[in-house]
Parts: sequence; structure tokens; C-alpha cells
Amino acid sequence: MRFYINILIIAVLCSNFLSAAAQTAADKILGIYYISDDQSDEDCKIKITKTSNGLYEGQIIWVKNPTFKDGSPKRDIMNPDPKKRNTPGDKIKLLFHFRYDAKENRWVDGEIYDPVHGKFYKSRMWFEKENVLRVRGYIGIPALGRTMTWKKIG
Repeated sequence: MRFYINILIIAVLCSNFLSAAAQTAADKILGIYYISDDQSDEDCKIKITKTSNGLYEGQIIWVKNPTFKDGSPKRDIMNPDPKKRNTPGDKIKLLFHFRYDAKENRWVDGEIYDPVHGKFYKSRMWFEKENVLRVRGYIGIPALGRTMTWKKIG
């Protein structure tokens, strides 16, 4: 009987260890990223956080050029939701509902918002190198999309 109890204790400890290791891998994405977008000519910083329900999201926290060419402050003027069009450029939420897939070692099933065009795309993310995050936005299937490189700085 004692043998079975010891096996049960070892199984529980291993389960907790594996769960903690997966959690650590999932939370690797948390932090601040520098983005230099060659298509929109915008540089910004994004902070990726974890929601209370265990999903990951990201919001702009800094923009290099906080004003439009006419001098007015940048706002989310292209947002399809009229209530969000006055959101300041350095407060726009870009990433929504990502979950970590331990088997593929990537964050999947999320959406990315393109504030330049006011559109939402399906998205997935993965680390190419230690501090280099690849973010792919796409329509329908991942082959129909664009991948950006984000540099983790904090």
C-alpha cells in the first residue's frame, strides 16, 4: 500500500512540475516590445500582458511620432467602433485573446488589430530567437498574411 501512495505522490509532484514549466514557457511572451513597421513607417512599443482568464493581450504604450503631420495628436481614427476613435495612439489595444499552445510552442487563436487601416486579423506568435518575436496576421489561413518582427526590450 505504501508503494502506491509513494507513486501517487510522485505523480502529483511531476504533474505540478510539468504544469509550472508550461506556465513559464507561456509567460515568456510577457513584456515590452519595440516595433519598427516598414509599411506604415511607425515605431512604437507594445506591452504584452496576461488577462485574468489566462489569455494574452497587448497594447501600445509609446509611439515615436505622437502627432499626425498636421500637428494633431494621433488617435485611433480608423477604428470600426466609433466609441474607440478618440483613443490616444499610445493607448491602442492591438492584441486580443491569445492562448499558449505548448505543443507548438506558440501563442495562437488570437487577433491583431491594424490601427492604420482599422482592420482585425487572425494572428499567431512565436519566438524566432530569444528576444525576437514573430507576429503573423492573416485572413483565413496563415499562408495569406504578413509576418512582423518585434524585438523584446523589457
